[in-house]
Amino acid sequence: MRLILSRKGFDSAAGGVPSPILPDGRLIVLPIPDDHSLTTYGELAQDGEPLGPLVGDLTRGRLTGRDRVHLDPDLLAQSLPRPPGWRPLFGQMGQAQGHLRNQGVGPGDLFLFFGLFRQVAPTENGWAFVPEERPRHVLWGWMQVERVLPLDGPLPAELVWARGHPHCQRQAANNVLYVARRHLALDGLGETLPGAGIFSRDATALGLTAPAAVKVSDWRLPSWWYPGEGRPPLSYHADRGRWRRQAGYAELKAVARGQEFVLDAAAYPEALPWAAELIRAHAAS
Repeated sequence: MRLILSRKGFDSAAGGVPSPILPDGRLIVLPIPDDHSLTTYGELAQDGEPLGPLVGDLTRGRLTGRDRVHLDPDLLAQSLPRPPGWRPLFGQMGQAQGHLRNQGVGPGDLFLFFGLFRQVAPTENGWAFVPEERPRHVLWGWMQVERVLPLDGPLPAELVWARGHPHCQRQAANNVLYVARRHLALDGLGETLPGAGIFSRDATALGLTAPAAVKVSDWRLPSWWYPGEGRPPLSYHADRGRWRRQAGYAELKAVARGQEFVLDAAAYPEALPWAAELIRAHAAS
């Protein structure tokens, strides 16, 4: 199996601001804008929180609830009214999908989604970022793959419910949908948890950015992530100068861009138990 760290949601380039951490700790993921999409921010909610006012306040009106949104990965049934048979989906295309294909990503593999987040607070003018709180990379969701579907022809009859997904609105080379398992299948978890979902609240264990980091891409990871002893490193991070071993953890200067970073879990036996415990402990109920 493979573990994939997948960067998704607002950042300084896509959307222009971080996604918000609400005062109660909820991680609210703002999907990036997409003029080709069929869905607007005003139609979406997460954990009862409408996205239209959040995106309008935090972008200072540059985006509003009327703007169209690239809801991908699409993990929560309650985000929108859903057709019968709906299942969580993730789409990828172009060079990023080529990387996933070259890494052999497919059924059974596990995506952990991360993004740029920053704490917000209500003000008399709406939501605003807390000035003394810095942005940071945080893990916010997961999806285990059941099926990989190339979008090079009509959707199969059993997947017509997926036609509203933004990747089904594009004619592009190397365009693919990843369909989630109904239930997570990882050792030690049984099949009691959904195959995709989000983490309910901000928590230390979900943080990637090191606590005192100057850059959000300066990560602190569990010590087993260090690519020593002949183990292949996380993809895009083969330069050993990016890694540093410390007592009890590993430091990584993560690449500034790039969407998917793939780890061969066969070479890192700690990887899937670590991911399983994160999901068990922090999955939204």
